[in-house]
Amino acid sequence: MPFSDFVSALKDNPYFGAGFGLVGVGTALALARKGAQLGLVAFRRHCMITLEVPSKDKSYHWLLSWISHHAKHTQHLSVETSYLQHESGRISTKFDFIPSPGNHFIWYKRKWIRIERNREKQMIDLHTGTPWESVTFTAIGSNREVFFNILQEAKELALRQQEGKTVMYTAMGAEWRPFGFPRRRRPLTSVVLEKGVSERIVQDVKEFTGNPKWYIDRGIPYRRGYLLYGPPGCGKSSFITALAGELQYSICLLSLSDRSLSDDRLNHLLSVAPQQSIILLEDVDAAFVSRDLAAENPSAYQGMGRLTFSGLLNALDGVASSEARIVFMTTNYVDRLDPALVRPGRVDLKQYVGYCSEWQLGRMFQRFYPDQPAAAAEEFAKQAVSASDRISAAQVQGHFMLYKADPDAALKNVQALIS
Repeated sequence: MPFSDFVSALKDNPYFGAGFGLVGVGTALALARKGAQLGLVAFRRHCMITLEVPSKDKSYHWLLSWISHHAKHTQHLSVETSYLQHESGRISTKFDFIPSPGNHFIWYKRKWIRIERNREKQMIDLHTGTPWESVTFTAIGSNREVFFNILQEAKELALRQQEGKTVMYTAMGAEWRPFGFPRRRRPLTSVVLEKGVSERIVQDVKEFTGNPKWYIDRGIPYRRGYLLYGPPGCGKSSFITALAGELQYSICLLSLSDRSLSDDRLNHLLSVAPQQSIILLEDVDAAFVSRDLAAENPSAYQGMGRLTFSGLLNALDGVASSEARIVFMTTNYVDRLDPALVRPGRVDLKQYVGYCSEWQLGRMFQRFYPDQPAAAAEEFAKQAVSASDRISAAQVQGHFMLYKADPDAALKNVQALIS
């Protein structure tokens, strides 16, 4: 039988024709699917750019807020409840809608950007107990500038929300978290210390922050430590808060008496403190007493946590301690501090903040009653000093608060301030 006749016979066979057709179609579809997959992979690799931001990154919450301002047309939402503190101190509730976990598309600077918010239900943050999340941005092209612009806008949006306020941070696990509401910046003039004290500290801090090269050129560690000591209620913590507002810095509150605080955790927290922040260690005498006092009185308080005294010293001024850092320590009992804690290098400037002098009392009177003549302020200061030389700023402020609109009564009842 000729070959051509054999081929014609196979074509006319319905079983062969059907089987060959199915195999051919299946093969073609498989090749097309494989080609599409390879083409998509190649397209993503060479023609698309992706940015992933995990929830542990500091910019994560900035980006969520930025997305809520741009993805206004998405119908898959999650609610984020926050609180606003007004100038009067009144708290109001605010609801923000942010895109829920899933895929979303936004139009940004003539580009479509795909945003994928992922939530891992099987993984949680051990410090907060919240599910582990991430946000992935995908755009067509290879220019990273679009992501830099998004991050910059998200940062500026977050800064505008904190503009004119001082952010307080507290240690949560191995990181710093905002504590409470951002406080309205306190004017430096609202804290009246002894004449020249405030100016001396402010000048020293600004000289430190403005001359990093001086330290680098001389091989000196770029960090500065301050100790404010004196009786309670005399303005130590208030001055630090006002100083942070003057410098436009945040404040990181750290309690050395925290039972969960260890040497390694303290060292880590000091090294990851937010940029442009003051680390505040209040009442350092409550955590450790001087070794001389401990030898005299073995029952003296030695601290209840896992933090050791040598660990504190190494964190402040050890080989592994971080740089570009400002640390303020406060105490009511400077004589209880170990000399090793307050030596130069760990404490570069010590300042006594004591009871009000006559000059301070006059300035505080003028601060509260700016319409009153200077003679009234001098008379108030003279009477208060003659009655007692141990008047704290907190006492004076409480006295003025009783007579907010009656300066004559405040002057007449100076003896009530002492009692």
